[in-house]
Formats: sequence, structure tokens, C-alpha cells
Amino acid sequence: MPGFRTERLGQAIQEKIGSLILEGKIKDSRVNSFISITKVDVSRDLSYADVYVSDIRGKIKEKEVDGLRSAAGFIQSQLGSVMHIKKIPRLRFHADTSIGDAFDLIKKIEQLVEPKVNEEI
Repeated sequence: MPGFRTERLGQAIQEKIGSLILEGKIKDSRVNSFISITKVDVSRDLSYADVYVSDIRGKIKEKEVDGLRSAAGFIQSQLGSVMHIKKIPRLRFHADTSIGDAFDLIKKIEQLVEPKVNEEI
């Protein structure tokens, strides 16, 4: 059952970081409320947590991820105050471009379908 524990821990980390962002507790100007945490993968030994970050407006900018990286110590201390585990995983932030990629794919599909619809009319 170690996989179940890491999944639960990842979900808890995701929720807490998300609430810190929404509440504006992360004071770095590069971190804004449009940032969302899409996924957290915790390593089996609980030493690392890979946090995947996206921007709901589309493409995530590297400066936004850098803002979270620089606030990682603060975020870990906040996690430590609410989570009752011996060691808080070290956070590693990564840009998740899947939302922006999905929007681009939808636009391309619409462009392909639109000319065929006009031809039928």
C-alpha cells in the first residue's frame, strides 16, 4: 500500500499549495492567482515531491515557475505546520503545458472542421 500513501500525500500537498496561491500568501510577484497545481507526484521514500504547475489562461511562463521555486522554503514550512509527518518532501516545481497544448489542439481541429462546414452550406 505505499502507493496509496504517496497518492494521498500528493493530493494533500496539491490542495495546500493551491490554497496558499489563492489566498495570496505567497508574496513573490511572479506568483499570481491564475496559477494552478495540476499534479503532485511524491517519491516512494517521501524525499521529493514533483509539483506540476499550469496557468489557467493557457501557457505557463517559466518566470511563474521560478517564483514558486524561490518560495519553496516558505511553502514547505507551511506544509509542515499542517501535515503531521516526520519529513516534508522537498518540492520540485515543473511547468505543465498540457492545458495550453489542449487549447492549441482544439483551435487546430476547429480550423480543419470549419472550412468543411462552410462548403456544405
